[in-house]
Parts: sequence; C-alpha cells; structure tokens
Amino acid sequence: MQNTRFSHASRILRAASAILGLSLLVGCTTPVLTTLTPDLLPENPSQLYTLSVRFAPHAAIVVPGSVSIQIVIDGQPHPMTKSPAGTDIYTYDHRAAAGQAELSYYILATYSSRDQRGAVMKRDEYTTLQHAKISGRYVFSLETGRGPVGARIGILGRGFTPQDQISLDNAPARTIPESSTALGFYVPAVPASRSYQVKITNATGTTVAGTFTVDTSNVTITPAALDLRVGETQTLTFIHSVVATAAGTLIDVMTDVPDSVIMPEVIVPAGSDSVRVQVRGRAPGTGSLFLKGYGTGEIAIPIRVTP
Repeated sequence: MQNTRFSHASRILRAASAILGLSLLVGCTTPVLTTLTPDLLPENPSQLYTLSVRFAPHAAIVVPGSVSIQIVIDGQPHPMTKSPAGTDIYTYDHRAAAGQAELSYYILATYSSRDQRGAVMKRDEYTTLQHAKISGRYVFSLETGRGPVGARIGILGRGFTPQDQISLDNAPARTIPESSTALGFYVPAVPASRSYQVKITNATGTTVAGTFTVDTSNVTITPAALDLRVGETQTLTFIHSVVATAAGTLIDVMTDVPDSVIMPEVIVPAGSDSVRVQVRGRAPGTGSLFLKGYGTGEIAIPIRVTP
C-alpha cells in the first residue's frame, strides 16, 4: 500500500511540474515589446507622427529607474517617453522629411530585473524591423451604412482623384468624383438584404472604405409595355417604394434595343417617390427596357417601335 501511495504521489508531482513548465513556456511567448503603431499613417500638415510601443517585461521584478526605451529610425536612436494612455505604453513623435512615404524603425528596451534570490541582471529586448507607410490618401467614413439600390452615397476622406472607381465587392458602381476630399456613388443593382465591402480602386491600389448594407426596395412602372411609332413620345411613370433623399435616387434603366428608343436618365427627385419620363421612338425595333435589383430580381417592360 505504501508503494502504491508513493507511486501515485510521484505521478501527481510529475504532472504538476509538467503543467507548471508548460505555463511558464506559454507565458514567455508573449513579447516584451509590442508595437502599437499602425502600418498606415494618414499624412498631416505638421509631418509629425506618433510611434508607440507597449513594454511588458516577463521578469517578476524590474529595478526602478532602470528602464530605457529607444526607437531607432534610419539608424538614429531616439528616447521614447511614457504615454498618458498607460504606464506600460511609450511614445515618440517623429518629424518625417518632406515627401517621405515610409518609416522604417525598430524599438530597443534596456532594463534590469531582480530574481527571487535578489540577483540583478541587465536585459536587452528589441523588435524586428517595422514599417509604417505615410499616405496622403485615406478614408474617414461612409456617409451612411445602408440604403436601397440607386441611392446616392457619399464618402469622406482625403487624396481622392477623378480616376477613382467604387465597387461593392466586385460589382462596379457609378462613381461621382466631387473633390479631393469627397466621392459619391450610386448603389449598383446587386442582391438586396446583404452587406458588401465598399472598395475604392485606382492605379495605386484598392482601399476599403467600409461596409454597406443594401436594403430591399421595389419599383412599379406604368404602363407595363410600350408600343410606339418612330418619332412618337409616350410617358413612363416610375414609382419607388422608398422616398428619395436629398441626392435623389437613380433608377438605372437598360435596353437591348438602344437604337430604337430615346429616353432621359431616370432619377427620382429628393422628397419624392415617383418620377415621369418621356420615351421616344427612334428607329424600328422590338425588345425591352430592363431594371435590376428590385423585388425578386429583374423587371422587364416590353417595347415595340414601328415605322
């Protein structure tokens, strides 16, 4: 019985030692220095950029007054100071050179720790080489996070150009360049009751502006079909299920007989839920007008133009 109890106790001791060793090993995987600076820094007129790091030493006891945190930028060391944001956070305000597009740096921590026996040991810790891009192009926010097909949505930011193109996931949207700080787009005819990433693309790459939810909407059109002679005009009335906002709502109408009809762009004016447009027969042909993104999918209005 004594041998059995001793063997059982030994197994428990070995298991406890293994767990303790594993916990110490896992604890040591936490970095002493964690960089808090984002990879992309919005350009500012002062050309001053705050670089920050979190210092969390593994040692149980750090000798007071022994901690020195430095950031090395382009080979030049600079002292970092404690941030009001937290006692374990250190920052440095770096002034970039005119036209500088990227900062390369690493952070070095020197400190002394005292072990359980009271012995003092000097320690050095450092990060890998870090990179932060300075961008004159960035997005503040979408004007709103949801709306129906055809709604005009604004984006605020900086560094926009007339070459910018907006898409919802991979669906291109009609883009309206307004200024270097504002873009607009009409929600394209995509499936409703879903969320999409709004992307801004130009020659330099793609920027994600945010997430947009496309809400369900419906359009009723009268008459349900058009029968025209060449040169004749008839009125089409579009009734939208959602009252248009200040920018109006675009109803994007397509046709498979573009040579047969002449009609203006269909935009429901602000504060209204309907609009009337004149459709004119141009050349003989038979086909349809199409609208996508409403109700269950596609709406078709048959059209025939005779001599």
